[in-house]
Amino acid sequence: MSPRIKVIIPAYNEANSIALVIKDIPQFVDEIIVVSNNSNDATEVNAKNAGATVLSQPLRGYGNACLKGMDYISKASDKPDIVVFLDGDYSDYPEQMTKIIAPILEDNIDFVIGARDKALRETGSMTFPQIFGNWLATSLMSLFFNAKFSDLGPFRAIKYHKLLQLQMEDKTYGWTVEMQLKAIRQKLSYTEVPVNYRNRIGVSKVSGTIKGAIFAGAKILGWIFKYSFKK
Repeated sequence: MSPRIKVIIPAYNEANSIALVIKDIPQFVDEIIVVSNNSNDATEVNAKNAGATVLSQPLRGYGNACLKGMDYISKASDKPDIVVFLDGDYSDYPEQMTKIIAPILEDNIDFVIGARDKALRETGSMTFPQIFGNWLATSLMSLFFNAKFSDLGPFRAIKYHKLLQLQMEDKTYGWTVEMQLKAIRQKLSYTEVPVNYRNRIGVSKVSGTIKGAIFAGAKILGWIFKYSFKK
């Protein structure tokens, strides 16, 4: 029996990219859920026309959008076996979802990160604050928790019951690192697979601004230090 897979895509003003993302998602996916995070452009219309389930989350924040998608899934009668998260800006390669879920299906791994390998990244696709922030965060996780992560990549897959077990709560930029830290603390099996990464369509809401980069960095470090002192 094929696993049931649902995809959650947080999207804030991604009208120019969201249909491309949806189009490239493999046909084996059961449902694509786009969560419009207070978008004021045609993101919702374009996502719906492309075949996605569209939810509206007026509360800004990456985590808020992801939590909205999870709440929707929790109320559905057809619960998934696997949940995949990816961005709506077309920087990820949705067709590589097959690689992302393979360790879950073939090796019974709980949680998989799509690692944006330097050799596979398009020039300019990650800013210096992103590269440095990833290095610092993963280095600290290695130091404090002996973690084997190299990236905080947004393209990721996790068994649904394990996702529920994590009791996710971050409402903004700390979502990805929270998931990884909780996976470590709860001893989930995890791995990374190298994925391609390209320049996004439009301007990043996080790394594209000094305020966004600083706030994201503070949130990420806050989660790491919180867990490093937590018994």
